[in-house]
Formats: sequence, C-alpha cells, structure tokens
Amino acid sequence: MLKKTITYTDYNGEERTEDFYFNLTKAELTEMNLSEDGGLVALINKISMEKDYPKMLKIFKKLVLQSYGEKSLDGKRFIKNEEIAEAFSQTEAYSNLFMLLATDADEAAAFITGIVPKDLAENLKDSEKSIIDEAKAKANVASLDHRN
Repeated sequence: MLKKTITYTDYNGEERTEDFYFNLTKAELTEMNLSEDGGLVALINKISMEKDYPKMLKIFKKLVLQSYGEKSLDGKRFIKNEEIAEAFSQTEAYSNLFMLLATDADEAAAFITGIVPKDLAENLKDSEKSIIDEAKAKANVASLDHRN
C-alpha cells in the first residue's frame, strides 16, 4: 500500500494537505495482466518504446483510479469503488498527482512499485528501471532534437 501526502488548493481556495492511499491486490494485478496482451509491464514497455504518450497517460489514469481507496477504521478493509474513485478524480489532489506522474518518470516508477504487494514490487523494479531508463534516454534525445 502506498500513502501519498498531497498538498493542493481546494475549490474554496483553501490549501489542504491530506494523505491518500493507493493499493492493488495480487488478484487485481492478475486480472490487469491477463486483460492486456503480454501483461501490463509489457504493454507499458511497448507504449513507451512507441512513444504513445496518450496511451501511457490513459494507463496512469487507470492505475491511479483503480488503486485509490479508503482504509476502514479498523484497517481490515481497503474500500474501493467507482464512487470513491470518481470523487477523488474530481479533486485538485488527483490533478496534482496525475501531473506529477505524467511528468516525472522516477515518481511514476515509485508510484507503480508502491501500489503493488511488496513481494511483487521487487520483480517490477528491474523491469521498471529498464523501461524508465529507456524513456529518459528517449526524452533526452527528443529534447536535443527540438534544440536543433
């Protein structure tokens, strides 16, 4: 489970700092992997290599909203449903988090690693590192291309 402390300005102009929780279970990850040809990591890698940023943003949105939830007071349950996800998506906290993940590859990698069960996170680190290093290299080349 990942706890993100996010500071944002609400729609009344008030600055707020709140903790938000994100988690994907092994069952949810299995379902996601089986629903994507070659698995989720392979899909992210393919999209990264093809520089298909609109698809990458859709995946980040899906991961954020599917992993967002609220812990029960007794800590036994992590409550997630469409209503909770939609309510979160309507906040500036969501907007701030989404922009951070969309613009910072290291933050995106840390987020993905943080939302999966710890025993699976180790397996993802190697895959993510190569995907992120490749994406960074491509971004550096693209920025150099725009200078010329």
